[in-house]
Parts: sequence; C-alpha cells; structure tokens
Amino acid sequence: TPHFQARGLDVSGFYLGTLNVSIAPRRYRVLAPRMTFRAVRWHPTEPPEDFSFMDARIGAEARPLVDALIYYPHPDTKPAHAQPPDVLEVLAPRVDGLGYGNTVRVAVNPRQLHIESYQIREQTCD
Repeated sequence: TPHFQARGLDVSGFYLGTLNVSIAPRRYRVLAPRMTFRAVRWHPTEPPEDFSFMDARIGAEARPLVDALIYYPHPDTKPAHAQPPDVLEVLAPRVDGLGYGNTVRVAVNPRQLHIESYQIREQTCD
C-alpha cells in the first residue's frame, strides 16, 4: 500500500488482499492501464517489479457492484509468481457475502482490459 500511495494511487479503502477471480475458459489482455508503476522495490530481497491497474467493479450475487481495481503484476518482472492468464487479481473493499468458491460479477473498462470471448469451435473427427 505505501509503495503505491507514494506514486499517487490510494488503495487504503480496499481490503488488504486480492480477490483471485477465475474467468476460465476465457483469458484477458491488458490494453491501456489506468496506471502503471515501473521498478517498484516493495520487498527488501526481491527484485523490483512493474505493476499496472485497470478500473473495474465487482459484486457478489444480487448485491450492487462496488468500485475496484484489477491489479496486474507484470509477469516479465515477476516470473516466479505469475498468475495464470485466466485469473484476475482484484483489489476491492470488503464485499459482504463473498467467500472462497463464490460466484462474482466483474465489470471491466473495455478500453483498459480485453476479456476474450469463449467460443466452441466445431470440428469433425475422421
């Protein structure tokens, strides 16, 4: 939190942890992040990392969506801990009623983040 705050991003209103949201079988692609921070040295022994943030909204069941951010540690600066390409890391306020295994609704800014559509391709077997 203090490393992002020092660079102009206040995440103090968010829960201290990320929600890892599977969008499988879809994948996502970062297009134009709201903010990107380069060479953030957040740990005394780990190398610096690059992080991007995209606007989002998230909700559980029929509850209203709340403002959130997609948190994206760049895989090329964090090769040992990269997330799978079908998992969104979401920073959000505490969402009542949300727990492991729950279904959530996530809305993203399509100019910042592209989520691939899932299509079943027909093939014939010989």
